[in-house]
Amino acid sequence: MTKLAIQGGKPVRDTLLPYGHQWLSNKDIEAVTKTLQSDWLTQGSKVDEFEQALADYVGAKYAVTFSNGTAAIHGACFAAGLDGQLLTEGITSAITFAASANCIEYFDNVAIFADINKDTLNIDINQIDISGNTKVIIPVDFTGLPADLDSINIVAEQNECVVIEDASHALGATYKGRKVGSISDMTVFSFHPVKIITTGEGGAVTTNNPEFYERLKLFRTHGITKDSRKFVNESHGGWYHEMQELGYNYRLTDFQCALGLSQLQRIDLFLELRKEIVEQYDSAFRDMPELTIPKIDYPDRTSAWHLYVIQLNLDKLKVGRREIYDALRAEGIGVQVHYIPVHYHPYYQQLGYKKGDYPVAEAYYERCLSLPIFPKMNEKDVSDVIQAVNKVLDFYRKGVKK
Repeated sequence: MTKLAIQGGKPVRDTLLPYGHQWLSNKDIEAVTKTLQSDWLTQGSKVDEFEQALADYVGAKYAVTFSNGTAAIHGACFAAGLDGQLLTEGITSAITFAASANCIEYFDNVAIFADINKDTLNIDINQIDISGNTKVIIPVDFTGLPADLDSINIVAEQNECVVIEDASHALGATYKGRKVGSISDMTVFSFHPVKIITTGEGGAVTTNNPEFYERLKLFRTHGITKDSRKFVNESHGGWYHEMQELGYNYRLTDFQCALGLSQLQRIDLFLELRKEIVEQYDSAFRDMPELTIPKIDYPDRTSAWHLYVIQLNLDKLKVGRREIYDALRAEGIGVQVHYIPVHYHPYYQQLGYKKGDYPVAEAYYERCLSLPIFPKMNEKDVSDVIQAVNKVLDFYRKGVKK
């Protein structure tokens, strides 16, 4: 219990409001139930239907589903040709979930980080240090805001790199009039319950490249093909199949895809409700000197608003981020931190990374808090967040006696 909770009396909320949460409708449940009552729980037609619907929605030629977002980005690295040579490198943002870097390391390659832009919080194009060993660039559409995709793709093309856009936060976002998922060599999405739509767990890769598409499908099914046109050896009979690569079992089930199909029908509503919450936060917090809020209007891109991140102006507060975090949670507001800089994790420190390597990312980390934002939040939920933030910052503002 924080000092604020002791002195402040009754908290704003009696129960914790999470930072993100799924919204399942009766139609979602009916769609899943119908598939559960069918003959195919996995490897059936719902997988193809969801992949086609997703590809159509983002404007890509192909989509391949995976068991989760991490599996999807792992598959994308395989399709890009990461080949297990220790000198091969992939570059990603210092502020992301660890999976964006881990997928490079899975192939015994070297994950290289780049610092972030202090305004967009996405990878800073000027900090991407391409070497002769760089094979992939993995920009992250952090919070749902697309990265500087044109510049990144130009740099990648000049250096013969593959761009794997980690758009786990950004389904429905747009860049220069095009939906994310149709622009980069490959784009990865996540369907975890806190994401824009959910399949429970799940992920996908979209691409316009037929070679990547075929390799993605191969990788997610043990590296096995049953397509006789692709056999290396002579078929033994109707049962014959070939394992041609060392793949994984990363399939998504039919009932999960049924949920994804149903959720996809409401994605525009989900995006609009997220935007409405952002606008309410913007109106409430824009003039508060104790914090910096995200920019909500860009001329060339729109955010999917998976996250709403504030940054505390600690010079105007008596305490640090941890005390503010604890105080807000004591008030019933489930704030979160996205993310610990990847190079802070012990695994990457063992590889030689250390504090001080990416100063913009590290300064951001010391100040950031993600406020609750999800479509099912009602007016009281949003009001409670605003009230709690005001209450906590008023309490800890410099010059105010406790």
